[in-house]
Amino acid sequence: MRADTQDYRQLFLNDVPLLDARAPVEFAKGAFPSAVNMPLMLDSEREQVGICYKQRGQQAAIDLGHTLVNGEIKAQRVAAWKAFTEAHPEGYIYCFRGGLRSQLVQEWLAEAGVHYPRVTGGYKALRRFLIDTLDDAIRECPLKLVAGLTGTGKTEVITALDCSLDLEGHAHHRGSSFGRRANPQPGQIDFENRLAIEVLKARAKGSQCLVLEDEGRMVGSCTVPVELFRAMQEAPLIWLEDSFENRVDRILQDYVTDMRAEYAQLYPDQPEAAFAAFSEYLLGSLLRIRKRLGGDRYQSLDSIMRQALEIQQRSGEVHAHRDWIAGLLTHYYDPMYAYQRAGKEERVVFSGDKQAVIEYLAEQSITEG
Repeated sequence: MRADTQDYRQLFLNDVPLLDARAPVEFAKGAFPSAVNMPLMLDSEREQVGICYKQRGQQAAIDLGHTLVNGEIKAQRVAAWKAFTEAHPEGYIYCFRGGLRSQLVQEWLAEAGVHYPRVTGGYKALRRFLIDTLDDAIRECPLKLVAGLTGTGKTEVITALDCSLDLEGHAHHRGSSFGRRANPQPGQIDFENRLAIEVLKARAKGSQCLVLEDEGRMVGSCTVPVELFRAMQEAPLIWLEDSFENRVDRILQDYVTDMRAEYAQLYPDQPEAAFAAFSEYLLGSLLRIRKRLGGDRYQSLDSIMRQALEIQQRSGEVHAHRDWIAGLLTHYYDPMYAYQRAGKEERVVFSGDKQAVIEYLAEQSITEG
């Protein structure tokens, strides 16, 4: 029989399946990537028990909980929990503090013949562990930032390294005016939890530094934790270089081909709705930077984009999109990045193409301590 655990490090390093017994509203505010919400009480039930607890005390609240979750409702929930334990024999149960709710789930499972362990301290202790993990890493690990013009493939460098922290990946946003994805971003707590778990895994592999993309404080709606962002403002920059042609190709793939596929998955049986949503994404992204482009340039790029969308919808051909991408790079992104680099020039310690940058950073992750 497996014992309850407070080895939070191993839980996250091994992506151990977790049965989250909290109410759905609690799970929605923040959870962990390997957790599945299978609540003891639904939101309305938890609200009633909470009111009872405030008015009549703990025992009355416990009695009400047993009344609300009883009979067929209880049988259904126990059956669902049991199915989870059979699918994930290595997993654990947790609630908010590792208290009454997870203990009750554990007891009811035992009555059904299943002995399944809990996480001591519950969600609160797990969350605290991840906050401390990220804080320790910021204090102890040198940071290195991958910078470069739009479309040079900074994310490709990040994903190629074991010592990296993928801010855009965890935020589910590409960090630019065209960065929105078809599916929504995670909540702030989920974003922070994923960052901390990636840090934990990188350090467990022996990484002596952490590599991130040079980002602003906001990645879409997700906020880079304040201490991490402060450290990023002083970190050395590794400048990634690539040809204009390759950059256009990469942006075409990311913002046109891949995004069209994302919307197709979102509307699997509605091709017209999928293309309409994709078109709205492109046109809306351009509209958001209208003031910075200037009226005439915006109108020109908007017209080119609409023509490219018409051709794509009619024939599936995406080549016409290259014209507005080239215009956007030339007149918007490149001047902006050139201005930003001028203020950071003294922090640039290495420049090169993708392979050279990957090799440099891989070496740094081993040698720098």
